Amino acid sequence: MKKIRAIEPDMLSKIHGASLKILEETGVLFHHDEVLEIFKNHGAKVQNKLVKLSPELVEKCLEKVPATFTWKARNDKYTRTLGDGYLLQPAAGTVKVHDLDGKIREGTLKDYANFQKIYQAGDIYDLVGMIPVEPKDVDPELKHLYMMYETLKHTDKPVNGFMTTGNQARAQLDMMEIVVGGKKVFEKNHYMAVSIGVTTPLTYSWDPLETMLAYVKRNQVPTILCAPLAGVTSPYSMLGTAVLQNAEILAGIVLVQLLRPGHPVVYSPSAAAANMRTCGFSTGSPESMLINIANIQMGLDYYHIPVRAMSGFTDAKVPDFQAGAETMQNLMLGMLSGAHLLNESVGILDNILTVSYEKTILDGEIISRIKRLSQGISGVDRDLCVESIQHVGHGGSYLTEPMTVKNCRNRWVPSTSFWGTQEEWEKKGSQDASHRANQIARQILLDAPDSLVDPALDKALLRYMEHESQFISKKIKS
Repeated sequence: MKKIRAIEPDMLSKIHGASLKILEETGVLFHHDEVLEIFKNHGAKVQNKLVKLSPELVEKCLEKVPATFTWKARNDKYTRTLGDGYLLQPAAGTVKVHDLDGKIREGTLKDYANFQKIYQAGDIYDLVGMIPVEPKDVDPELKHLYMMYETLKHTDKPVNGFMTTGNQARAQLDMMEIVVGGKKVFEKNHYMAVSIGVTTPLTYSWDPLETMLAYVKRNQVPTILCAPLAGVTSPYSMLGTAVLQNAEILAGIVLVQLLRPGHPVVYSPSAAAANMRTCGFSTGSPESMLINIANIQMGLDYYHIPVRAMSGFTDAKVPDFQAGAETMQNLMLGMLSGAHLLNESVGILDNILTVSYEKTILDGEIISRIKRLSQGISGVDRDLCVESIQHVGHGGSYLTEPMTVKNCRNRWVPSTSFWGTQEEWEKKGSQDASHRANQIARQILLDAPDSLVDPALDKALLRYMEHESQFISKKIKS
């Protein structure tokens, strides 16, 4: 199918030109001394923490970004290529959970582990990791260790790390290195990616830069994430916001290429149109996706590099009609725009404040529907069937035609929606889709294996965590 487009092709060069002007004349703040030295050494204009980039340097760096990369999994059957088709990322950044008893509460480490188990079990979920919910029952200074441990224990798909401080990023990478077989194997492959958040407007703070350095130096992949709020932290104009976040992303891409020429990096627009009545963040707005589709076009059609889109979010507080409508809107626009990586793809509620077990399952069906739509009409469905039409003639049935018999089990079917009569529905307890999703989630968690890490590696991970915990404790006391 043709990709959804928000702007005409000739506008892409105008956005690029405007972005270069901002980078050269206004510049970007980088709050990190090592990063400032890197820019200085490559000819950028650096004054205190302000970096100005020439168009020539930006263009030179863009040329080096690969169009695809292999995202390695511990289990080779889950290894994926980013930049060819699309991959689904899990939820990230929420602080509350809509649990299987219908309560909205703070998240726990058990919830964190449960979502990793669900991502591992479902064919629809390509990737694992991130922070689907913040575990509030764990020491904040140690939670990165526990989250990484639960991810590695319960999954063997490609891993998304999480942006933290430099030492915490190092610990994530160390733990992944342990389970894949050591430094040589780890740094030969791209096992992990991480979101590097820009502080809009035009600022990179120390923590994301330290995380970026840690990942890139060990051959792991950064996704440069901008989340401007149109009318508040970026221009009210949709294309004004598109220009700003494009400039911010380009600045991060330049840094990655100066660190490691030819290294993969993911272009990640994540703008939202502010609710101008409150100046608040609103993910259900159609305008938000229009801004991001313009930037997705920049990444795909102008720069020809891997692109990520924020997709499965909603302002709704529970998995209701609003949640379904806004999630379908955002997922469909993200997937049909051609983005390679769909972030926040499942389970999100309340503007990325809450993650839901039931909605994680329900969103899987939405994704499956859109995947089928994106495949268009192909294969046997392109047969014009003239001979069959003539054979059946007037008033006949096609049920026993050879094509029907051979292919009747190949049509798409839902995972949670009910396709039956009212009588059949009543016999099954008159359950709605959320109830069925609840049952599916419970069964996945019952069936999940205790661990996907062998005992020796598990012990090595626990020893590492104990060593890091002692190091952090001494550092805090000193």
